[in-house]
This record gives sequence, C-alpha cells and structure tokens, in this order.
Amino acid sequence: MVLFVTGRCGRNCWYCPISEKRRNGDVMYANDRVVASPADILDEAEMMSARGSSITGGEPFLVLDEVVHACRLLKEHFGPDHHIHLYTGIAPSEEQLRPLIGCVDEIRLHPPQEEWGQILDTPFAESVQTARRLGFSVGFEVPSLPGIEALGAILPDLDFLNINELEWSETNAAAMRSRELDLEDGLHNAVGGAAEWAAPLLSDERVHLCTSSFKDSVQLRERLKRIAHNTARPFDEVTDDGTIIYGLLELEDGALPPVLEAGRREGIYDLEVVGNQVEMAWWVLADLRDDLPGRKSVIERYPNGGIILEVTPL
Repeated sequence: MVLFVTGRCGRNCWYCPISEKRRNGDVMYANDRVVASPADILDEAEMMSARGSSITGGEPFLVLDEVVHACRLLKEHFGPDHHIHLYTGIAPSEEQLRPLIGCVDEIRLHPPQEEWGQILDTPFAESVQTARRLGFSVGFEVPSLPGIEALGAILPDLDFLNINELEWSETNAAAMRSRELDLEDGLHNAVGGAAEWAAPLLSDERVHLCTSSFKDSVQLRERLKRIAHNTARPFDEVTDDGTIIYGLLELEDGALPPVLEAGRREGIYDLEVVGNQVEMAWWVLADLRDDLPGRKSVIERYPNGGIILEVTPL
C-alpha cells in the first residue's frame, strides 16, 4: 500500500511527477483513498491484502508524528512482518530517525541531482551511516537522469540503489520539453534515453532498475488484482489485469422486469439495484437482453468503484 502522507516538500525538483491535486497539500492518501481517519488506512491495506506499506509524499519528515502514528498502527494490526519503507528527500539526522525505530524497516533517500557528483561530501553520506547504525536498511531511490553514474561512489555504503526510469507527467512536461526530452514510445510514460543513463551502474547486484512498463504492467496490475479479488461482488468477473466486468441495465420506468424479479426471488440471479440501474453478471444480461426493456451495456472498470474504462452497448 502506498501511504501518501503530505504533498508539502521543501524541494522543487524539475522532474517531480506529483499531480497538481496532491502537490503542496496536506491531505493523506492510502493508495487513491483520502484518509479521513486511521481506520481508512487499515481498511485500504486490508482490501488489497497489503504485505507492506510505502510511506511517501511530499516530504514525510514534515509530518513525522503522523508518520509514526500510521506506521505503529500498521505494525500493530498486521504484525512485525508488515514491511514498511519510507521515502525522503532530506538527509535525516539521528534525532529525526530515532522515532522511526521499530515502526519503519527501510529508509530510501532521494538526494537531489545537483549533489550526485560529490555525493560522498554531502549530508546524505553521513545520513546513510547514521541510519545503518540505528538498524535500518538504507539505500537511495532516484530517477534515471544524466550523471547518475556518479552515485557509484557511494554504492559500497548502501544496501541498494533503486533507479526509476524517468517518467513524463502533466506537472513536469514543460521542464521535460525545455530540456529537449521526449517520450520513448507512445505506450508508456518513460522518457527516451533514461535506461541508457542508468546502464553503467546495472552490473552491480545492489542496483535495481524499475522501468515504466514494469510499474504499469506488474506493480499496478498486481495491486488491482488483489483489490478486485477482495472486493468483487458474486457477479463481477475479475480480469487478468485486475479490472472487473459486469452488466448494467438502465430501467425505463424504474420497475424491475418480471424475469429479473422472479430470478432474484428464487436465488437464480444475483443483482444490485440502485435507483433505475441494475447491475448483474454481464453474461446474464447478454442472455436476457431480448426480454429486458431499457438500455443495456457491459462495463469494465477498476475495482471497488474505480474509474470506468470501457462501456460496450449490448
């Protein structure tokens, strides 16, 4: 589960992909759910059968008390094996790190690009040593940018270096264009050349490259599949991509057709009726379409009331 704790951040990285909706705000999100109470965090984690949580932002250390509370909540509910890692754009001190002992397992530091060339002389090098001494697993997580090979100097001190393929977003598009960068293809958000910039470091076993296509086709899909299987209604079909498919009948006069009323009463059909809309198994709707007045369609959407991806008229 991704726990976005704040949109506030003291840095202004040109490549930051955070949306305008979340940027600089103080709303917390568990995945895409607005967190109104601690129960929302646990509900979202339960719904997707989360094996761990990622604390991100913005800058989590700006709301350290909230972070500690949320992490303790997750550890107490799911147990000590619920792995929690925290992203930060600062080089936290021992005073800042100590409250996280026992509730965060891993610290992922994000030094700014302008400091990569002299990384051993920056506060990040000291923060790495401090975090390891306090018992955290510690590494860097950065986007693939020109000059990234300079981080090879600090690799011996890290448990890992995660490199994310540079991605295009609505908030960094202007900065990308000003640097004459462009998309690698028309299918993903990856910026052309990003994989090549990271190539000099990839021979080290501590270095991991996370591509844009992997995020889209594996990470997001697996999260959706877990949510879908945990929240699908009996008549929902869960696809291999983690979306759900069902049939939708829009009633003409608000009255449930006799064939559906009888089928529901006898336990043959499982239906969900809201106002003049009836949701059911799409194959049932297809079989009965000639007997049912009203507009009929097959809906594909993200699980748990997520966005609609496709509407196919019947």
